[in-house]
Amino acid sequence: MSDLPVHIPEMGKLQRLFDENFLDYTSYVIRDRAIPDVDDGLKPVQRRILQTLHNMDDGRFHKVANVVGETMKLHPHGDQSIFAALVNLANKEYLIERQGNFGNIFTGDQASAARYIECRLTPLARETLFNKDLTEFVESYDGRMLEPVTLPAKLPLMLLLGAEGIAVGMATKIMSHNFNELLQAQIKYLRGEEFELYPDFQRGGIIDVSEYQNGNGRLRCRAKIEKVDDKTIVIRELPYSITTQSLIDSVEKAAKADKLRIASINDYTAETVEVEIKLARGVYAEETIDALYAFTDCELSISPSLVVIRENMPCQMTVEEVLRRNTDRLVTDLEKELRIELGRLREKLHARKLERIFIEERLYKQIEEITSYPKVIATIDEALKTFADELPRQVTRDDIEKLLEIRIKKITRFDINRQKKEIATIEKEIRGIEKSLRDMIGFTITYIDGLLARYGEQYPRRSTIERFDAVDVRAAALSNLVVGYHRESGFLGTKIKAEDEKQDLEVNCSELDRLLLIFNSGLYKVVHVSDKVFIGHDLIWAGVVDNELVFNLIYRNGLENTSYVKRFRTPKFILNREYRLFPEHKRSIIQFLELGENGVRARVSLVPSARARYNSLELNMDDYLIKSPSSIGKRLSGRVVRKIVSVTGKPVVQPAAAPILPGFVSGREKGPSEAGD
Repeated sequence: MSDLPVHIPEMGKLQRLFDENFLDYTSYVIRDRAIPDVDDGLKPVQRRILQTLHNMDDGRFHKVANVVGETMKLHPHGDQSIFAALVNLANKEYLIERQGNFGNIFTGDQASAARYIECRLTPLARETLFNKDLTEFVESYDGRMLEPVTLPAKLPLMLLLGAEGIAVGMATKIMSHNFNELLQAQIKYLRGEEFELYPDFQRGGIIDVSEYQNGNGRLRCRAKIEKVDDKTIVIRELPYSITTQSLIDSVEKAAKADKLRIASINDYTAETVEVEIKLARGVYAEETIDALYAFTDCELSISPSLVVIRENMPCQMTVEEVLRRNTDRLVTDLEKELRIELGRLREKLHARKLERIFIEERLYKQIEEITSYPKVIATIDEALKTFADELPRQVTRDDIEKLLEIRIKKITRFDINRQKKEIATIEKEIRGIEKSLRDMIGFTITYIDGLLARYGEQYPRRSTIERFDAVDVRAAALSNLVVGYHRESGFLGTKIKAEDEKQDLEVNCSELDRLLLIFNSGLYKVVHVSDKVFIGHDLIWAGVVDNELVFNLIYRNGLENTSYVKRFRTPKFILNREYRLFPEHKRSIIQFLELGENGVRARVSLVPSARARYNSLELNMDDYLIKSPSSIGKRLSGRVVRKIVSVTGKPVVQPAAAPILPGFVSGREKGPSEAGD
C-alpha cells in the first residue's frame, strides 16, 4: 500500500506521454507515409525518388542502388522501402524507364538486386513533372538539402497510378485509370461537358462497374478465361492485384477441397499471361469456368476508398472531384509558366534592343574620353533616353553595366540584320504567349491534345468493362456428396448409407447445399449438409433447396378426419428452425406428396359408402392454385380417404422411396412394362 502514492503520478506522466506522442505519430503516418497528396498524386517516398532522378538526370541510365542511396538524403527511412517503392513505380511504366529485371507483375517474381538494374526518367516524366519556378522547396529531414512539397505535375497522377496505403485509423485504395481516358475527361471538363471514368488495370481482366461509385463503392473483377476445347481452359488476363502464382494456389486449393476437378495446371506466362488448365475425365469446360469464378481468385470483389491528403488534411473525395482539381491546377500552372516565359522574353527583347541601339548608334563612342565610371554611366543613361520609346521598359543601372561589359570583338562583328531577325522572332513569341494568356482554356486543351498525340498510343485500355451476373456458388459446386437417411436409426448425413430402398432415402448434393426435410407429421425444416445427425424416424422427403420446386400435397386433418389438398413452392426459412405445413395433431399426416408444376395427377380411393355413386376420384393438381405453404388448402372430400396413388406416368420425385405408413400411400401405378418387377 505504501507504493500506491508513488505509482499513480508516474502512470499519469506515462499516459500523457503516450497521448501526446501518439497524436504526432498518427499525423506523421497519415500525411508523410501512407496517404498520397491530391495535388501531385504522390506519396512522399515516390516524390523523393522522382526528384532525385531529376537531380541526377543526364539522359543516361543510373544504377538503382545509386538512386536509392541518393534518395536516402531526402527520405528518413531505410533503403528497402525506397527500393520497393521505386520498383513499384517503375513497373507502372509511366514515369520511370527500366533496364534489367524489375520482376514480373503477372507472376509475382521479385526484381533483381538494386546493384544489377538501372533506371531513368521517361520523356513523359521529364515533360510533365518538373518546373523549378513553380515548385516550393523545404529543407530535408536533416537540413542538408531541399525537397519539394509537391511536384507541379501536369498529369492527374493519383488517378493514373492508383495507390494503396494503411495509416492509423484510416486506409486508402485508389484505382488506376487509363491515360487516354483521363486526359480526354480533362478536355471534356474544360469544355463544360459531362464525363465518366472507370478503372483500368495493368493485368487486364474484366470489371463490373455496376456498383462503382465514382472512386468508392464496389468493383467486381474477373480473370479473362478462354475455352480452347471441352477439356482445356486458358487464363489470359488476371484480376486486380492477383498474380499467376496466387491464382494457381487458389485453383489447387479448390481442387483439393473437391470443389472442382482438374488434371493439371501449368503456367506459361512471360510477356503475357497464359495459365493452362487441363480438366479431369468426365468434367467439361463450361461447368468448370463457373466453378473457377465461384471458388477461386478468378473473381474478386474490391472496395475502393479514395482517401487523400488535401490542404494538409486527410479527406475522402470522388474521382470527378480529383480530376476537376487537377485540371484547374493544370490551367493555373500553365498560366504561371506562360507569364514566367513572357517575362523572360520581354527581358531578352529589352536586352537585344539595348544592345542593338548601343552598337548600331555607336553610343560607345561617347565614353571613349571619359575616365570617371559614374560619368560613363550617366553619359550612356542620357544617350539612351532618346530611344526610350523603342524599349519595353525603362533602362536601369544593371542594364547599362551589362552594355559596358560587351567586348570589342562582339562590337566589330556585330550583324545588324541578324539582330533584327532575332528581335522579330522574340516579338512574335511574345505575341503568341499574350494570345495564349487571353484564352487559357483553349491553350490547356491544346497542351493536353499534344500529350495525347505523343504518348496516347503507348497506353491502350487493358481491362474490359462488362456487366456480369454473380455466379451461383451452390449451382457451381460439384454434387460430390451423398446424404443418406436410415429410417430405423433415425440418422441423416454423408456418413449414413441407405440400406432399404423402400424405407431409406438418398440425396446427391454438394457441401454448400442446404437440405429441405419434410416429415410425415407436417413438420419441415432446412439444415446444412452434415456428417451425421439424428432427425427422427418419420422423414418422408429430403432434397436440395430449390426455389423453383412446386410441391403437390394432400394431408389428413386429424381433428376433422378429412383430407385437404394444396400446392406451394419451396417455403422461406431460417436454418434449423421448425415450421409446419398444417396444424399439429396426433392423427394429422401427409397422405400424398409429389413434385412438379404441371401434369401431376393422382387417383384417390375413398372409404366405400352404400349411398355414394363413386368410391374414387382422379385429381389433376393443375386445377389448384399455388399458394403459401402455410395455407390450409382445399377440402378434398367429406368422406375419409383410404388410399392415394400417383397416375402422373413419371417417377415420383423422392417420395417414391418413402415408406408406406399408416394412413399414407405414396407411389405410382405400375405400367405394363413394369409388371412383375
